[in-house]
Amino acid sequence: MSTETLQMRGPVHGTKDAKRVAVGSGVGAVIETYDFIGFGTAAALYFGPAFFPGADPVTATLASFATLGVGFAARPLGGIIGGYLGDKVGRKPVLVTSLIVMGLATFLIGLLPTYAQIGILAPILLVVVRVVQGLAFGAEWGGAILMSYEHAPWKAKGKFTGIVQAGFPVGLLLANLVFLASANLEGSLAWRIPFLASIVLVAVGLIIRAKVPESPVFDDVKEHGAIVKNPILQVIKDDWRNIVRGIALRVAETAGYAVSVTYMISYLHTNELATNVETLTALCVAAGFGIFATMGWARLTDRVGRRPVYIAACAFAAAFGIPMFLMANTGMFILILITIVIAYAICQNSLAGVQGPWFPELFQAQTRSSGASLAYQISAMVSGFTPFITTLLYIWLGWMGPALLFSTYALIGLVAALLTRETWGPTERRLAEEAAATQPAPAHA
Repeated sequence: MSTETLQMRGPVHGTKDAKRVAVGSGVGAVIETYDFIGFGTAAALYFGPAFFPGADPVTATLASFATLGVGFAARPLGGIIGGYLGDKVGRKPVLVTSLIVMGLATFLIGLLPTYAQIGILAPILLVVVRVVQGLAFGAEWGGAILMSYEHAPWKAKGKFTGIVQAGFPVGLLLANLVFLASANLEGSLAWRIPFLASIVLVAVGLIIRAKVPESPVFDDVKEHGAIVKNPILQVIKDDWRNIVRGIALRVAETAGYAVSVTYMISYLHTNELATNVETLTALCVAAGFGIFATMGWARLTDRVGRRPVYIAACAFAAAFGIPMFLMANTGMFILILITIVIAYAICQNSLAGVQGPWFPELFQAQTRSSGASLAYQISAMVSGFTPFITTLLYIWLGWMGPALLFSTYALIGLVAALLTRETWGPTERRLAEEAAATQPAPAHA
């Protein structure tokens, strides 16, 4: 690793807009997570009877989770589109456009008629809107994380991208707080209000993101005429191994979340281990811890490197699968609360915190948006249908099926982490220190 290679990460001391960009990108992540994850909560608690009535509870849950999975299946295409445009026309246009599309799609979910009102057309419309959500969410992450990463100082990439990644637990917290507040409303208002309310967040997000400047790394690539003709094909040709590693790394986090949180909501509800209010309360507490946990894990990578944190977190998650369900099966709210907090703040947030700085560092600046987005979003196809698969495993093996699946995902991430190079080891940290010492800090620092 040379100092010249490190310079592809942006100015050594970062830009004067680094904090504003991180916050702006993080706000967008909050909104889009509110929209996208809110669908998962509604799918687990409400969409079965609303859009798939007449079936037994398990079949309705399967149909609802299949609809949830469609949005995840669309995310790779969104990642391809967003990644391509991020490398061709800039990171900022992708940020603004994805936010608008996601906001409109989510608002429309709150207006959808149910099966009782228009019959089979209702679930069809739900699937269509969910696909649009998936495309927007797939395009979002690459632009948001790269904007923050490329504006940040070399020695604080984890710290600044951690702000963006923390937007996801903030969005989860807001979504579940709104669902908790609307839980006692009659009829479909219990799930419509959270989706309709998202339009306010979208308006606020657009105002903030409109003021975010373009990435200095993209401007530099553009100025030197180094924009790749087809960044998607180029990154697949040059960096397909890192894409595969990234997919495996991400599966441990996102598919693990699908088991430990998305499916767990339905599991607790179906088996009457917790009320809806108790489950949503536990999710809110976990999300609150997750905000600080994500930023803490991300900052830790600036001190010890990306790889060690990922390896330790995956090893812990692999061992936690069976205890997680044993604790939930007690039906004791305090143990259920502890279970969800551990599953989210440790098993999921630790991995998300590392991904923010690690994924961009695996790819060259010219194809970074495409490469990071592909690695990040292709794994969504696995996680999107995980609640569906987990429900089938539960029918077959009982709670042991979901527990073993969770541990398997963690082991996949562990193997991938062992096979992926460290991008912020002792050599990189030493070179960054030397470069920072020889270059004047900007006036704002």
